[in-house]
Order: sequence, then structure tokens, then C-alpha cells
Amino acid sequence: MSLEKLSSNKHYEGTLAKYKFRSAALGDTYTQFNLFLPANAAQGKVPVLVYLAGLTCTEDNGAQKGGFMRDAAAQGIALLFPDTSPRGTGIDGEDVDWDFGSGAGFYLNATNPKWSKHYNMFSHVTQELPQVLEKAGLPLDFTRQSIFGHSMGGHGALTVYLASLLSGMKQYRSASAFSPICEPSEVPWGTKAFSGYLAGGVAEGKDRYDATAMIGKVKGAVNILVDYGTADNFLYQLHPDKFLEAARVAGHDEVQVRVRKQEGYDHSYYFISTFASDHIHFHANFLKA
Repeated sequence: MSLEKLSSNKHYEGTLAKYKFRSAALGDTYTQFNLFLPANAAQGKVPVLVYLAGLTCTEDNGAQKGGFMRDAAAQGIALLFPDTSPRGTGIDGEDVDWDFGSGAGFYLNATNPKWSKHYNMFSHVTQELPQVLEKAGLPLDFTRQSIFGHSMGGHGALTVYLASLLSGMKQYRSASAFSPICEPSEVPWGTKAFSGYLAGGVAEGKDRYDATAMIGKVKGAVNILVDYGTADNFLYQLHPDKFLEAARVAGHDEVQVRVRKQEGYDHSYYFISTFASDHIHFHANFLKA
């Protein structure tokens, strides 16, 4: 699992580098990620904010179009951008649809035998990447870690965060999302993913990877910010209102779970980059506490 550096660029006095390694979690396939290290990482370990991208995306979308680096550099926070799925597994059907298979790993661990060797993005993000980066000696403090994402990646950020709370690990200090798929067990993108990747289908997905179902099980405090646009063509796939309702029923108030409706914004990176600064500063409140 040794890292190979593919490129490096100076950015806001820090460094944005792309790496490659052979992933055990993804079935011994090669995977790539981008890592932004702020300038202060030269003096010691810095907190980490993980960004999970959406359907059809790679490790490059958030790094190139998200507009996150300026504020992350000013706050002294590293940004980690994983890929959205394994690549080149040779599984029959993985490149047929844009919303399933390659570029659509859904940040779960597959239990359907056809996909379970390779499609383990949950373990890749939560366990493998921190281990590989720490072994490589990069100046990252994974005891100060938060997570955010967009669309499918927003789903991933919310469910990864909530799963860590429900397990008692509390691996992440906060979570935020742009246009997340909040109730995947009730929408086409989610039911397609759960039916394909999981042996238990949608029922298994709702129990383990549905943020709206999971938020109701969390009894302690949470730190969550969600933004979505009123002009989002995919709102029928997202259900942010259902997530907010479930959070309030569970007793999580406006301080713990904030869902903001942004007038006129769509599903694109124009929307994401507009509110990128808000999300970096939201996480800085917890990562630097």
C-alpha cells in the first residue's frame, strides 16, 4: 500500500498533490486521491477534512472546482479528496450505467457477492485511507477529522458521520453536505444502489446507509450543516425536508442540525463553490476547538 505521488502543485502557499496506491479495500485495484496540505503542515500535524464527491465524479472534481482551498489554507486544515468508486475491476456491468458501478460507489460496503470484493468505499474512506496516510508519515492529525460531500457524496458524508456516532467511535467531529441524497431508501438513485450492491437490498440499505433513518437513532449531540438549492433539478432524489423532520423529531435542534434552503441555486459546482467558505468555517469551529 505504498504511495506513489503523481503530481504536485503549490496552491495558496500550501500544496495540492495527487497520489496513487493499490487498495486492499477496493479488491487490490489501484486508486487515486488528492490531498491539500496547508503551509502550516510544515510545522506539525494538521486537522483533516474529507470531501466525498458525487455520481460520475472522480477525486478531481472537488479539488478543481469546489473552491475550498483558500479558506482551508487560512484555517490550517488539510483536505482529502478520495475517488467515488473502485476502477477497472472487470465486474460485468460496472460501466453500463452512469448512476451505478464506476463513479457510483455510494460510500457503502457491498454485501452482494458480485460486488463485495471491490465495492467497499465505506471501509476505504473510514479506515484504509487514514491508515495509508499515517503509514506514509504525512502530517495529518486524524484525531481531528470531519467530513463533507456533494449529492451521493453528501449522502456518504452524513451516513459515515452518523455511523461513527452510532458505533460509539466518534471518528468525525462534524459533517456537512451540499445537495445530499438524504433518504436513499426512498428514491431511485438509492434504491438502485442498495438493490445492486447489498444482499439485503433496500431494507439493508435503510438500516445501515440512510441518513434520514439513522439520525433518529442518534441520542447525543450532532454537528451537521446541509445546503440545497431550490432550483435543483434533482430535488426529488434528495429529500432534505424528510431529513430535517426526522432530526427534529429525534430532538436535534437548529444548533445541532441546520438545513438551509438556498433560493435559485442548482445542483452544480457553481452552487457548491458559492457556499464553500461557509462549510470550511463550519468545520473549523470543531476541528480547531
